[in-house]
Amino acid sequence: MNRRTALMGLVLAGWLGWLAGTAAAIEHTTDTLETVKKNLASKGAVLLDVREKDEWDAGHLQTARFTPLSGLKETPQLEQLLKDLPKDKVIYAHCRSGKRCLNAGEILKSKGYDVRPLKAGYEDLLKAGFEKAK
Repeated sequence: MNRRTALMGLVLAGWLGWLAGTAAAIEHTTDTLETVKKNLASKGAVLLDVREKDEWDAGHLQTARFTPLSGLKETPQLEQLLKDLPKDKVIYAHCRSGKRCLNAGEILKSKGYDVRPLKAGYEDLLKAGFEKAK
């Protein structure tokens, strides 16, 4: 009975460790939009639009870089897409509604980037004063 209890304890500890690892998934940044603007203005951060090409073509933010989530998921294309993305700056990822940028954030985080997904979507950023590209 004592060995069985010890074994169950090890199994439970392993399961809890796995659960803690999955709970550490990336979340939306707590940086305010004013902080994001300041970081972008000081060149300490870049804005990454992870929407798809048709959404980008319909309108995008002035300073944003474009890397669609679908491209980030394609392994052969991934290294090419990331080669111009600076690892020494904060990457603020945005999309339409704040969901795809979480997926993109997981990918970028696994590649060593300081990525901070924005909960605010494209339209919200426009309303907050981010400049639309001409």
